[in-house]
Amino acid sequence: MNIIETIAAGTDEAPAVLAPGRPALAHGGLRRQMQRMVEQLNRLGIGRGDRVAIMLANGPEMATAFLSAAAAATTAPLNPAYREDELDFYLGDIGAKAILVAKDETGPAVTVAERRGIGVLRLIADEGGPAGNFTIAGGATGAATSPGLAEPGDIALLLHTSGTTSRPKLVPLTHANLAASARHIGATLSLTAEDRGLNIMPLFHIHGLVAAVLSSLAAGGAVFCTPGFNALRYFQWLVEAAPTWTTAVPTMHQAILARAGRNQNALATNRLRFIRSSSSSLPPQVMTELEATFGCPVIESYGMTEASHQMTSNPLPPGVRKPGSVGVAAGPEVAIMAEDGRFVATGETGEIVIRGPNVTAGYENNPTANAEAFAHGWFHTGDQGTMDDEGYVRVTGRLKEIINRGGEKISPREVDEVIMDHPAVAQVVTFAMPHDKLGEEVAAAVVLREGMEASERDIRDFVAGRLADFKVPRRVVMLDEIPKGATGKLQRIGLAAKLGLG
Repeated sequence: MNIIETIAAGTDEAPAVLAPGRPALAHGGLRRQMQRMVEQLNRLGIGRGDRVAIMLANGPEMATAFLSAAAAATTAPLNPAYREDELDFYLGDIGAKAILVAKDETGPAVTVAERRGIGVLRLIADEGGPAGNFTIAGGATGAATSPGLAEPGDIALLLHTSGTTSRPKLVPLTHANLAASARHIGATLSLTAEDRGLNIMPLFHIHGLVAAVLSSLAAGGAVFCTPGFNALRYFQWLVEAAPTWTTAVPTMHQAILARAGRNQNALATNRLRFIRSSSSSLPPQVMTELEATFGCPVIESYGMTEASHQMTSNPLPPGVRKPGSVGVAAGPEVAIMAEDGRFVATGETGEIVIRGPNVTAGYENNPTANAEAFAHGWFHTGDQGTMDDEGYVRVTGRLKEIINRGGEKISPREVDEVIMDHPAVAQVVTFAMPHDKLGEEVAAAVVLREGMEASERDIRDFVAGRLADFKVPRRVVMLDEIPKGATGKLQRIGLAAKLGLG
Protein backbone atom coordinates (compact mmCIF):
# COMPACT_ATOMS: atom_id res chain seq x y z
CA MET A 1 0.00 0.00 0.00
CA ASN A 2 1.09 3.59 -0.54
CA ILE A 3 0.61 6.15 2.19
CA ILE A 4 -2.84 7.31 1.01
CA GLU A 5 -4.08 3.71 0.90
CA THR A 6 -2.57 3.11 4.36
CA ILE A 7 -4.83 5.74 5.93
CA ALA A 8 -7.93 4.92 3.87
CA ALA A 9 -9.86 3.41 6.81
CA GLY A 10 -11.05 6.74 8.23
CA THR A 11 -14.53 7.88 7.20
CA ASP A 12 -14.66 11.24 5.43
CA GLU A 13 -16.27 13.07 8.37
CA ALA A 14 -14.23 11.50 11.19
CA PRO A 15 -11.55 13.72 12.81
CA ALA A 16 -8.01 12.86 11.72
CA VAL A 17 -5.64 15.65 12.78
CA LEU A 18 -6.15 17.91 15.78
CA ALA A 19 -4.04 20.55 17.51
CA PRO A 20 -4.30 22.94 20.47
CA GLY A 21 -6.89 25.64 19.81
CA ARG A 22 -7.62 24.50 16.23
CA PRO A 23 -10.61 22.86 14.54
CA ALA A 24 -10.05 19.28 13.44
CA LEU A 25 -9.02 18.21 9.94
CA ALA A 26 -11.26 15.29 8.95
CA HIS A 27 -10.01 12.15 7.20
CA GLY A 28 -11.69 13.20 3.95
CA GLY A 29 -10.04 16.63 4.17
CA LEU A 30 -6.67 15.05 4.86
CA ARG A 31 -6.91 12.79 1.82
CA ARG A 32 -7.88 15.78 -0.34
CA GLN A 33 -4.95 17.72 1.10
CA MET A 34 -2.61 14.88 0.16
CA GLN A 35 -4.01 14.65 -3.38
CA ARG A 36 -3.63 18.44 -3.85
CA MET A 37 -0.01 18.21 -2.69
CA VAL A 38 0.73 15.45 -5.20
CA GLU A 39 -0.64 17.59 -8.02
CA GLN A 40 1.16 20.72 -6.83
CA LEU A 41 4.52 19.00 -6.37
CA ASN A 42 4.18 17.44 -9.82
CA ARG A 43 3.56 20.89 -11.32
CA LEU A 44 6.70 22.11 -9.53
CA GLY A 45 8.73 19.32 -11.11
CA ILE A 46 8.78 16.91 -8.15
CA GLY A 47 7.58 13.34 -8.52
CA ARG A 48 8.19 9.76 -7.47
CA GLY A 49 11.79 9.16 -6.45
CA ASP A 50 12.59 12.85 -6.04
CA ARG A 51 13.73 13.75 -2.55
CA VAL A 52 12.07 16.46 -0.50
CA ALA A 53 13.64 17.46 2.81
CA ILE A 54 11.15 18.80 5.35
CA MET A 55 12.27 21.16 8.09
CA LEU A 56 9.27 22.37 10.06
CA ALA A 57 8.43 22.86 13.70
CA ASN A 58 6.40 20.14 15.42
CA GLY A 59 2.68 20.46 14.94
CA PRO A 60 -0.19 19.48 12.66
CA GLU A 61 1.38 20.97 9.50
CA MET A 62 4.55 18.91 10.01
CA ALA A 63 2.41 15.78 10.26
CA THR A 64 0.30 16.48 7.19
CA ALA A 65 3.30 17.78 5.19
CA PHE A 66 5.08 14.46 5.75
CA LEU A 67 2.02 12.46 4.69
CA SER A 68 1.30 14.68 1.70
CA ALA A 69 4.85 14.90 0.38
CA ALA A 70 5.30 11.13 0.78
CA ALA A 71 2.26 10.56 -1.42
CA ALA A 72 4.19 12.16 -4.31
CA ALA A 73 7.89 11.84 -3.56
CA THR A 74 10.48 10.67 -1.00
CA THR A 75 10.49 12.64 2.25
CA ALA A 76 13.42 13.37 4.54
CA PRO A 77 12.32 15.12 7.77
CA LEU A 78 15.13 17.10 9.43
CA ASN A 79 15.62 18.40 12.95
CA PRO A 80 14.88 22.17 12.93
CA ALA A 81 17.70 22.62 15.46
CA TYR A 82 20.39 21.59 12.94
CA ARG A 83 23.05 24.19 12.26
CA GLU A 84 24.49 25.13 8.89
CA ASP A 85 27.27 22.52 8.75
CA GLU A 86 24.87 19.75 9.78
CA LEU A 87 22.30 20.82 7.20
CA ASP A 88 24.98 20.92 4.53
CA PHE A 89 25.88 17.29 5.32
CA TYR A 90 22.32 15.98 5.55
CA LEU A 91 20.96 17.75 2.46
CA GLY A 92 23.96 16.55 0.47
CA ASP A 93 23.73 12.99 1.75
CA ILE A 94 20.00 12.83 1.03
CA GLY A 95 20.39 14.24 -2.47
CA ALA A 96 17.48 16.62 -1.89
CA LYS A 97 15.81 18.17 -4.93
CA ALA A 98 13.80 20.54 -2.73
CA ILE A 99 13.34 21.49 0.90
CA LEU A 100 10.02 22.43 2.49
CA VAL A 101 10.26 25.13 5.16
CA ALA A 102 7.90 27.54 6.94
CA LYS A 103 6.73 30.53 4.89
CA ASP A 104 8.92 33.00 6.82
CA GLU A 105 12.02 30.79 7.25
CA THR A 106 15.27 32.73 6.64
CA GLY A 107 17.77 30.58 8.54
CA PRO A 108 20.57 28.21 7.54
CA ALA A 109 18.25 25.76 5.76
CA VAL A 110 17.52 28.37 3.10
CA THR A 111 21.17 29.45 2.94
CA VAL A 112 22.42 25.90 2.40
CA ALA A 113 19.65 25.02 -0.05
CA GLU A 114 20.32 28.05 -2.22
CA ARG A 115 24.06 27.41 -2.16
CA ARG A 116 23.47 23.81 -3.27
CA GLY A 117 20.91 24.71 -5.91
CA ILE A 118 18.10 22.95 -3.99
CA GLY A 119 14.60 24.30 -4.57
CA VAL A 120 13.03 26.08 -1.57
CA LEU A 121 9.33 25.39 -1.04
CA ARG A 122 7.43 27.36 1.59
CA LEU A 123 4.50 26.01 3.60
CA ILE A 124 1.66 28.46 4.13
CA ALA A 125 -0.56 27.23 6.94
CA ASP A 126 -4.31 27.82 6.79
CA GLU A 127 -4.31 29.77 10.07
CA GLY A 128 -8.10 30.01 10.39
CA GLY A 129 -8.82 26.58 8.96
CA PRO A 130 -8.53 22.99 10.14
CA ALA A 131 -5.32 21.83 11.81
CA GLY A 132 -2.79 20.72 9.20
CA ASN A 133 -4.38 22.43 6.20
CA PHE A 134 -1.77 24.23 4.07
CA THR A 135 -0.65 25.29 0.63
CA ILE A 136 2.89 25.56 -0.71
CA ALA A 137 4.67 28.25 -2.69
CA GLY A 138 7.93 28.01 -4.57
CA GLY A 139 9.58 27.99 -7.96
CA ALA A 140 9.65 25.04 -10.30
CA THR A 141 12.62 22.67 -9.99
CA GLY A 142 12.33 21.22 -13.50
CA ALA A 143 10.00 18.60 -14.91
CA ALA A 144 8.68 15.72 -12.79
CA THR A 145 10.02 12.62 -14.51
CA SER A 146 7.62 10.28 -12.64
CA PRO A 147 4.39 12.12 -11.75
CA GLY A 148 1.39 10.62 -9.99
CA LEU A 149 0.81 8.76 -6.76
CA ALA A 150 3.68 6.88 -5.12
CA GLU A 151 3.62 3.09 -5.31
CA PRO A 152 4.19 0.57 -2.47
CA GLY A 153 7.79 -0.17 -3.46
CA ASP A 154 8.76 3.51 -3.65
CA ILE A 155 10.86 4.98 -0.85
CA ALA A 156 8.54 7.08 1.32
CA LEU A 157 10.92 8.11 4.08
CA LEU A 158 14.65 8.66 4.51
CA LEU A 159 16.06 8.94 8.01
CA HIS A 160 19.61 8.93 9.33
CA THR A 161 20.71 6.78 12.24
CA SER A 162 22.02 8.73 15.22
CA GLY A 163 25.68 8.34 14.23
CA THR A 164 26.88 8.49 17.84
CA THR A 165 30.11 6.65 17.13
CA SER A 166 30.41 6.88 13.35
CA ARG A 167 29.11 8.61 10.26
CA PRO A 168 25.26 8.47 10.30
CA LYS A 169 23.81 5.78 8.06
CA LEU A 170 20.94 6.61 5.71
CA VAL A 171 17.89 4.36 6.13
CA PRO A 172 15.40 4.17 3.23
CA LEU A 173 11.90 2.99 4.18
CA THR A 174 9.32 2.13 1.54
CA HIS A 175 5.58 2.75 1.63
CA ALA A 176 5.17 -1.00 2.17
CA ASN A 177 7.55 -0.87 5.17
CA LEU A 178 5.58 1.97 6.76
CA ALA A 179 2.21 0.37 6.04
CA ALA A 180 3.37 -2.88 7.67
CA SER A 181 4.61 -1.07 10.76
CA ALA A 182 1.39 0.93 11.10
CA ARG A 183 -0.58 -2.36 10.90
CA HIS A 184 1.67 -4.01 13.48
CA ILE A 185 1.30 -1.14 15.97
CA GLY A 186 -2.44 -0.90 15.41
CA ALA A 187 -2.85 -4.63 16.03
CA THR A 188 -0.65 -4.59 19.14
CA LEU A 189 -2.58 -1.69 20.68
CA SER A 190 -6.05 -2.67 19.34
CA LEU A 191 -6.41 0.78 17.79
CA THR A 192 -9.80 1.65 16.29
CA ALA A 193 -11.57 4.66 14.82
CA GLU A 194 -12.61 5.58 18.37
CA ASP A 195 -9.02 6.11 19.48
CA ARG A 196 -7.23 9.44 19.71
CA GLY A 197 -3.47 9.58 20.20
CA LEU A 198 -1.64 12.44 21.87
CA ASN A 199 1.69 13.10 20.14
CA ILE A 200 4.48 14.80 22.08
CA MET A 201 7.31 13.15 20.12
CA PRO A 202 9.36 15.09 17.54
CA LEU A 203 8.12 14.47 14.01
CA PHE A 204 11.57 14.20 12.48
CA HIS A 205 11.90 10.84 14.26
CA ILE A 206 10.41 7.43 13.41
CA HIS A 207 8.65 7.10 16.79
CA GLY A 208 6.48 10.18 16.30
CA LEU A 209 5.92 9.73 12.57
CA VAL A 210 4.89 6.08 12.60
CA ALA A 211 3.83 5.13 16.14
CA ALA A 212 1.90 8.31 16.92
CA VAL A 213 0.73 9.70 13.57
CA LEU A 214 0.57 6.94 10.96
CA SER A 215 -0.74 4.13 13.18
CA SER A 216 -3.52 6.38 14.53
CA LEU A 217 -4.66 7.42 11.06
CA ALA A 218 -4.33 3.91 9.62
CA ALA A 219 -6.80 2.71 12.24
CA GLY A 220 -9.27 5.41 11.18
CA GLY A 221 -8.66 7.31 14.43
CA ALA A 222 -7.19 10.72 15.19
CA VAL A 223 -3.92 12.22 16.41
CA PHE A 224 -3.60 15.40 18.47
CA CYS A 225 -0.39 17.11 17.31
CA THR A 226 1.30 19.28 19.93
CA PRO A 227 4.15 21.75 19.29
CA GLY A 228 6.48 19.21 20.93
CA PHE A 229 7.14 17.97 24.42
CA ASN A 230 6.45 20.45 27.22
CA ALA A 231 5.92 19.03 30.70
CA LEU A 232 4.33 22.31 31.83
CA ARG A 233 1.60 22.06 29.17
CA TYR A 234 1.15 18.29 29.08
CA PHE A 235 -1.78 18.14 31.51
CA GLN A 236 -3.53 21.01 29.71
CA TRP A 237 -3.29 19.01 26.48
CA LEU A 238 -4.51 15.91 28.31
CA VAL A 239 -7.73 17.78 29.13
CA GLU A 240 -8.14 19.52 25.75
CA ALA A 241 -7.35 16.50 23.56
CA ALA A 242 -9.05 13.85 25.74
CA PRO A 243 -6.77 11.19 24.22
CA THR A 244 -7.27 7.47 24.67
CA TRP A 245 -3.51 6.84 24.46
CA THR A 246 -0.13 8.48 24.20
CA THR A 247 3.40 7.37 23.36
CA ALA A 248 6.74 8.83 24.48
CA VAL A 249 10.29 8.08 25.60
CA PRO A 250 11.05 7.32 29.27
CA THR A 251 12.62 10.70 30.05
CA MET A 252 9.38 12.40 28.98
CA HIS A 253 7.33 10.06 31.17
CA GLN A 254 9.61 10.90 34.10
CA ALA A 255 9.21 14.64 33.55
CA ILE A 256 5.41 14.21 33.40
CA LEU A 257 5.41 12.25 36.66
CA ALA A 258 7.35 15.04 38.35
CA ARG A 259 4.41 17.40 37.70
CA ALA A 260 1.56 14.95 38.20
CA GLY A 261 0.96 15.88 41.84
CA ARG A 262 0.05 19.44 40.83
CA ASN A 263 -2.48 18.31 38.20
CA GLN A 264 -4.93 16.14 40.05
CA ASN A 265 -7.98 17.39 38.12
CA ALA A 266 -6.48 16.39 34.79
CA LEU A 267 -5.53 13.00 36.21
CA ALA A 268 -9.02 12.43 37.61
CA THR A 269 -10.73 13.10 34.28
CA ASN A 270 -8.24 11.46 31.90
CA ARG A 271 -9.61 8.72 29.63
CA LEU A 272 -6.32 7.04 28.72
CA ARG A 273 -6.77 3.31 28.17
CA PHE A 274 -3.00 2.82 28.05
CA ILE A 275 0.33 4.66 27.94
CA ARG A 276 3.03 3.48 25.54
CA SER A 277 6.78 3.80 26.09
CA SER A 278 9.46 3.14 23.49
CA SER A 279 12.82 4.19 21.95
CA SER A 280 14.84 3.52 25.11
CA SER A 281 14.53 1.34 28.19
CA LEU A 282 11.81 2.16 30.71
CA PRO A 283 12.95 1.63 34.30
CA PRO A 284 10.49 -0.76 35.99
CA GLN A 285 10.15 1.76 38.82
CA VAL A 286 8.88 4.40 36.38
CA MET A 287 6.42 1.91 34.86
CA THR A 288 4.97 1.19 38.32
CA GLU A 289 4.65 4.90 39.16
CA LEU A 290 3.01 5.72 35.81
CA GLU A 291 0.40 3.00 36.23
CA ALA A 292 -0.40 4.12 39.78
CA THR A 293 -0.62 7.78 38.73
CA PHE A 294 -2.72 7.45 35.56
CA GLY A 295 -4.69 4.33 36.45
CA CYS A 296 -4.02 2.54 33.18
CA PRO A 297 -1.53 -0.05 31.88
CA VAL A 298 1.88 1.01 30.56
CA ILE A 299 2.93 -0.84 27.40
CA GLU A 300 6.68 -0.92 26.83
CA SER A 301 7.70 -1.51 23.21
CA TYR A 302 11.00 -1.84 21.37
CA GLY A 303 11.66 -0.11 18.08
CA MET A 304 14.31 1.32 15.80
CA THR A 305 14.50 3.28 12.58
CA GLU A 306 15.59 0.31 10.46
CA ALA A 307 12.40 -1.54 11.43
CA SER A 308 10.09 1.39 10.62
CA HIS A 309 9.85 1.53 14.43
CA GLN A 310 8.14 -1.38 16.22
CA MET A 311 9.80 -4.79 16.67
CA THR A 312 8.46 -6.14 19.97
CA SER A 313 5.88 -5.03 22.50
CA ASN A 314 4.31 -6.06 25.75
CA PRO A 315 0.64 -6.91 25.13
CA LEU A 316 -2.40 -5.06 26.41
CA PRO A 317 -4.30 -6.68 29.28
CA PRO A 318 -5.32 -9.44 29.72
CA GLY A 319 -1.97 -10.31 28.17
CA VAL A 320 1.00 -10.40 30.54
CA ARG A 321 3.20 -7.31 30.82
CA LYS A 322 6.64 -8.06 32.21
CA PRO A 323 8.40 -5.02 33.73
CA GLY A 324 11.94 -4.76 32.40
CA SER A 325 11.00 -6.67 29.25
CA VAL A 326 10.23 -5.12 25.86
CA GLY A 327 7.66 -7.84 25.25
CA VAL A 328 7.16 -10.39 22.49
CA ALA A 329 7.57 -10.18 18.71
CA ALA A 330 5.03 -7.60 17.50
CA GLY A 331 5.32 -7.61 13.72
CA PRO A 332 8.63 -8.96 12.48
CA GLU A 333 10.20 -12.27 13.44
CA VAL A 334 12.59 -11.86 16.38
CA ALA A 335 15.42 -14.15 17.49
CA ILE A 336 18.59 -14.11 19.59
CA MET A 337 21.76 -14.96 17.66
CA ALA A 338 25.36 -15.75 18.55
CA GLU A 339 28.26 -14.16 16.64
CA ASP A 340 28.64 -17.24 14.45
CA GLY A 341 25.02 -17.08 13.24
CA ARG A 342 23.54 -19.85 15.38
CA PHE A 343 20.48 -19.20 17.52
CA VAL A 344 21.22 -19.32 21.24
CA ALA A 345 19.27 -21.39 23.77
CA THR A 346 16.32 -19.93 25.67
CA GLY A 347 17.56 -17.50 28.33
CA GLU A 348 21.06 -17.18 26.85
CA THR A 349 22.47 -13.81 25.87
CA GLY A 350 23.13 -12.89 22.24
CA GLU A 351 22.33 -10.24 19.64
CA ILE A 352 18.71 -9.45 18.89
CA VAL A 353 17.98 -10.02 15.18
CA ILE A 354 14.81 -9.43 13.16
CA ARG A 355 13.29 -9.93 9.72
CA GLY A 356 9.91 -8.96 8.30
CA PRO A 357 7.93 -6.65 6.00
CA ASN A 358 8.62 -3.55 8.09
CA VAL A 359 12.42 -3.91 7.92
CA THR A 360 14.50 -1.78 5.53
CA ALA A 361 16.09 -3.60 2.61
CA GLY A 362 19.44 -2.00 3.47
CA TYR A 363 21.31 1.21 4.16
CA GLU A 364 21.80 3.49 1.20
CA ASN A 365 25.24 3.55 -0.45
CA ASN A 366 26.84 1.61 2.40
CA PRO A 367 27.80 -1.95 1.34
CA THR A 368 30.11 -2.44 4.34
CA ALA A 369 27.39 -1.64 6.86
CA ASN A 370 24.91 -3.81 4.94
CA ALA A 371 27.25 -6.80 4.93
CA GLU A 372 27.52 -6.58 8.73
CA ALA A 373 23.90 -5.68 9.48
CA PHE A 374 22.27 -8.33 7.26
CA ALA A 375 24.56 -11.29 7.93
CA HIS A 376 22.97 -14.77 8.13
CA GLY A 377 19.73 -13.55 6.51
CA TRP A 378 18.57 -11.44 9.46
CA PHE A 379 18.90 -7.76 10.36
CA HIS A 380 21.26 -7.35 13.30
CA THR A 381 19.95 -4.69 15.69
CA GLY A 382 23.22 -4.09 17.53
CA ASP A 383 21.37 -4.76 20.80
CA GLN A 384 22.29 -7.51 23.23
CA GLY A 385 19.45 -9.40 24.87
CA THR A 386 17.74 -12.59 25.95
CA MET A 387 14.42 -14.30 25.21
CA ASP A 388 12.55 -16.36 27.80
CA ASP A 389 10.46 -19.47 27.21
CA GLU A 390 7.34 -17.36 26.59
CA GLY A 391 9.05 -15.28 23.90
CA TYR A 392 9.55 -12.15 26.03
CA VAL A 393 12.68 -10.23 25.08
CA ARG A 394 14.91 -8.35 27.49
CA VAL A 395 17.38 -5.86 26.07
CA THR A 396 20.51 -5.98 28.19
CA GLY A 397 22.25 -3.16 26.34
CA ARG A 398 23.64 -1.83 23.09
CA LEU A 399 26.62 -3.95 22.11
CA LYS A 400 28.62 -0.72 21.68
CA GLU A 401 27.55 0.44 25.16
CA ILE A 402 28.55 -2.69 27.08
CA ILE A 403 31.30 -1.69 29.53
CA ASN A 404 34.46 -3.79 29.25
CA ARG A 405 36.23 -3.42 32.61
CA GLY A 406 39.46 -5.35 32.24
CA GLY A 407 37.65 -8.19 30.47
CA GLU A 408 34.58 -8.14 32.74
CA LYS A 409 31.51 -7.26 30.62
CA ILE A 410 28.94 -5.07 32.39
CA SER A 411 25.47 -4.13 31.15
CA PRO A 412 24.88 -0.46 32.03
CA ARG A 413 21.13 -1.10 32.11
CA GLU A 414 21.57 -3.59 34.96
CA VAL A 415 23.36 -0.93 37.02
CA ASP A 416 20.72 1.67 36.06
CA GLU A 417 17.91 -0.49 37.40
CA VAL A 418 19.64 -0.97 40.75
CA ILE A 419 20.42 2.73 41.21
CA MET A 420 16.82 3.63 40.30
CA ASP A 421 15.72 1.68 43.40
CA HIS A 422 17.46 4.28 45.61
CA PRO A 423 14.67 6.46 47.04
CA ALA A 424 16.52 9.73 46.31
CA VAL A 425 17.21 8.99 42.63
CA ALA A 426 14.97 10.43 39.92
CA GLN A 427 17.09 9.55 36.87
CA VAL A 428 20.32 7.73 36.10
CA VAL A 429 22.49 6.72 33.18
CA THR A 430 25.43 4.35 33.65
CA PHE A 431 28.26 4.61 31.14
CA ALA A 432 31.87 3.66 30.36
CA MET A 433 34.64 5.92 31.62
CA PRO A 434 38.19 5.53 30.22
CA HIS A 435 40.71 3.88 32.55
CA ASP A 436 44.46 3.70 31.96
CA LYS A 437 44.88 0.08 33.14
CA LEU A 438 41.44 -1.57 32.80
CA GLY A 439 40.51 0.10 29.53
CA GLU A 440 37.08 1.10 30.84
CA GLU A 441 35.59 1.72 34.26
CA VAL A 442 31.96 2.05 35.40
CA ALA A 443 30.57 5.55 35.97
CA ALA A 444 27.06 6.87 36.53
CA ALA A 445 25.34 10.24 36.15
CA VAL A 446 22.50 10.79 38.61
CA VAL A 447 19.69 13.33 38.98
CA LEU A 448 18.17 13.42 42.47
CA ARG A 449 14.49 13.81 43.30
CA GLU A 450 13.44 17.33 44.22
CA GLY A 451 14.07 18.02 47.91
CA MET A 452 16.08 14.83 48.50
CA GLU A 453 19.78 14.32 49.15
CA ALA A 454 22.34 11.57 48.53
CA SER A 455 26.10 11.64 48.17
CA GLU A 456 28.31 9.79 45.71
CA ARG A 457 29.30 7.48 48.56
CA ASP A 458 25.64 6.82 49.40
CA ILE A 459 24.93 5.71 45.84
CA ARG A 460 28.06 3.56 45.61
CA ASP A 461 27.29 1.85 48.93
CA PHE A 462 23.72 1.23 47.80
CA VAL A 463 24.91 -0.51 44.62
CA ALA A 464 27.65 -2.41 46.47
CA GLY A 465 25.00 -4.12 48.58
CA ARG A 466 23.21 -5.38 45.49
CA LEU A 467 25.76 -6.04 42.74
CA ALA A 468 29.21 -7.60 42.40
CA ASP A 469 32.04 -5.23 43.23
CA PHE A 470 33.26 -4.90 39.62
CA LYS A 471 29.83 -3.50 38.63
CA VAL A 472 29.83 -0.74 41.25
CA PRO A 473 30.39 2.71 39.66
CA ARG A 474 33.78 4.14 40.56
CA ARG A 475 32.47 7.61 39.81
CA VAL A 476 28.97 8.94 40.45
CA VAL A 477 28.37 12.43 39.08
CA MET A 478 25.43 14.41 40.45
CA LEU A 479 23.77 16.54 37.77
CA ASP A 480 20.76 18.83 37.55
CA GLU A 481 20.04 17.33 34.12
CA ILE A 482 21.54 14.46 32.14
CA PRO A 483 22.42 15.31 28.51
CA LYS A 484 19.85 13.97 26.06
CA GLY A 485 19.67 13.45 22.33
CA ALA A 486 17.28 15.28 20.00
CA THR A 487 14.44 12.84 20.73
CA GLY A 488 14.82 12.95 24.51
CA LYS A 489 16.84 9.75 24.87
CA LEU A 490 19.64 9.64 27.44
CA GLN A 491 23.05 9.39 25.78
CA ARG A 492 25.56 6.87 27.15
CA ILE A 493 28.14 6.96 24.38
CA GLY A 494 30.33 10.03 24.62
CA LEU A 495 28.99 11.03 28.04
CA ALA A 496 32.35 10.56 29.78
CA ALA A 497 33.96 13.05 27.39
CA LYS A 498 31.07 15.52 27.83
CA LEU A 499 31.52 15.38 31.61
CA GLY A 500 35.34 15.58 31.42
CA LEU A 501 35.91 12.13 32.94
CA GLY A 502 38.91 9.91 32.20
